[in-house]
Amino acid sequence: MTQHGKRYTTAAKEFDRDSVYSLQDAVTLIKKMANAKFDETIELHFRLGIDPRHSDQQVRSTVLLPHGLGKTVRVLVFAEGEDARAAEAAGADIIADDEIINRIMKESWLDFDATLAVPGMMPKVGRLGRILGTRGLMPNPKAGTVVQPEDLARAVQELKAGRVEFRNDKTGNLHVPVGKRSFDETRILENAQAIIDAVNRVKPSAVKGIYVKRVVLTSTMAPGVRLDLTNAAMKSIGSASSS
Repeated sequence: MTQHGKRYTTAAKEFDRDSVYSLQDAVTLIKKMANAKFDETIELHFRLGIDPRHSDQQVRSTVLLPHGLGKTVRVLVFAEGEDARAAEAAGADIIADDEIINRIMKESWLDFDATLAVPGMMPKVGRLGRILGTRGLMPNPKAGTVVQPEDLARAVQELKAGRVEFRNDKTGNLHVPVGKRSFDETRILENAQAIIDAVNRVKPSAVKGIYVKRVVLTSTMAPGVRLDLTNAAMKSIGSASSS
């Protein structure tokens, strides 16, 4: 049986854990319960009705959060020549030339938060799959992180502004950061709604029956609050949950 601390136990008394709540009410509850001494991260957790063993039922995409994640994002770009200069001008923190690629390979150096690559660099980047893949940092066309040179500046700016990648885990769940406890309710609500809409848009066509079975809003140290999938703010998910 999992043992929880006093703060968690006290927070759990603030609401009925067997009930479901509107997104607005859930945000209000989480803001009230997230009272640790640090700025807790708020997340959405989705239980999906997919079979993650099948390649045509994978859920993976990105979402541009309207209010970002409340942190500085260090962006590394795999590019050379003119592409590298364009990426640097757009605000990329690190341009990954051969020296950086070798450093990642030999030292498992990962002092960055997100990556981008132009297609021409992927033969070199492919050698880093074992290192980058385990951290969710491997550039991938499906995630929008392998981009054409003409789209590189926009992609860098979006990552810096708060573009977040999400993908299901081996159990068919999604875990997506929404923001920080220090955000006001409107920013949390709008970020959460953007995530919900993005998850709905990428429902695999091979999925039959219920797509989204459960959604929980939580913070680092507080218990999760189940969302009402029939609520107006969750309409997109609710409509996608029956087929």
